[in-house]
Amino acid sequence: MNITLRQLKVFESVARHLSFTRAAEELYLTQPAVSMQIKQLEQQIGLPLFEQIGKRIYLTEAGNEVRRYAQRIATELIELSDGLEALRGLNSGRLRLTVASTANYFATDLLATFTRRQPGITFQLEVTNREGVIRRIQDNEMDLAVMGKPPEGLDVVAEPFMPNPLVVIASPDHPLASGEQIPLERLQDEIFVLRETGSGTRNTVERFLEQRGLTLRGGLQMSSNEAIKQSVQAGLGLGVVSIHTVALELELGRLSILNVEGFPLERHWYLVHRAGKRLSPAADAFRRFIIEEAHQHWRPPQNNAAVEPPQQSPGLAATGG
Repeated sequence: MNITLRQLKVFESVARHLSFTRAAEELYLTQPAVSMQIKQLEQQIGLPLFEQIGKRIYLTEAGNEVRRYAQRIATELIELSDGLEALRGLNSGRLRLTVASTANYFATDLLATFTRRQPGITFQLEVTNREGVIRRIQDNEMDLAVMGKPPEGLDVVAEPFMPNPLVVIASPDHPLASGEQIPLERLQDEIFVLRETGSGTRNTVERFLEQRGLTLRGGLQMSSNEAIKQSVQAGLGLGVVSIHTVALELELGRLSILNVEGFPLERHWYLVHRAGKRLSPAADAFRRFIIEEAHQHWRPPQNNAAVEPPQQSPGLAATGG
């Protein structure tokens, strides 16, 4: 087979988007040019890589196989480029960073500080949910990931670098907003707006309550912190979120942190990468920056006593989400 890197690059883009149009836009090519590259690749392989059902296209079995190798080759080429950049020093380089959606509330500030110090380094930032972060780590599609609890079952290096407390939030006019010390059992009478099943935040809260023999009444399920905050502001229930997500709302008086027994639940943010991965000079410089200086960006909002160190079982201190 006489497969070219250009063909693999075009194929990978189409396979990722499952769209010839979006691949053409991403690669700054015309759609006929993308179609021609795919056709030539299929001729070289001797098997169809895509099939169309209705208006949508799907990867064939051969397409899925080629995609795995295309991703592997792309990763090797990036590592080659990073190795060459190492010989040139830190005047240039690229950082691929994947962060959990909650971490994006502070990740951009950290990146801004880092790039001011290393202006020659460019970065690719992807914000996704926990499952997406784990998938990127597993497929080795990023240099570093910022997330809560490190994934189980994967051989990774995970370094804690900043606190990530979970707090109970309510609208300012909620009856519990003025409570000085709310018993944990009192929360069973309230409806909660919760993250989706599998979310690190939800897992941590449910585990904490199970240890106390309690459960929450879930009224609404949301896939983002923004949706939870808006629902809580509207009075649809209480919520549990990372304190990093509510700084603006606390400042504007749109939300309140409840002073609930056992809260905040103290967790940490972790910087994660595959064990044995060779970090590029850019990735290693960012890693050292995060580990050494990220804690300086931690400024807990001054809403009420609920942000003081939590009173809870020590077993939860090392968990994340």
